[in-house]
Amino acid sequence: MANINSSGFKVIDLGVDVPAENIVKAAEENNANIIGLSALLTTTLPEFQNVINELKKAGIRNKVKVIVGGAAVNEEVLKFGVDAWSKTAVDGLKVCKQWAGEMQ
Repeated sequence: MANINSSGFKVIDLGVDVPAENIVKAAEENNANIIGLSALLTTTLPEFQNVINELKKAGIRNKVKVIVGGAAVNEEVLKFGVDAWSKTAVDGLKVCKQWAGEMQ
């Protein structure tokens, strides 16, 4: 796990192949407002739903926005319950900055 600051955000990079439970635990421990997930292969897309389910189970789904991106991502991922998707990091950052402005 790495903690960095980027574009005005505190980013906690959990790495690759992280179980949904660990993502939610890190979100709780760090009072995260936004979770960003990435998928490079279409076989990993259903994992987005697992993260959403774990957020609901933890009772924090309404407190956390979820954005996803990566080579395998398109608008179809919205069916998994994520709040937004982005094809590029720059576009994803725009969405996150908008959300951050709304959360203040």
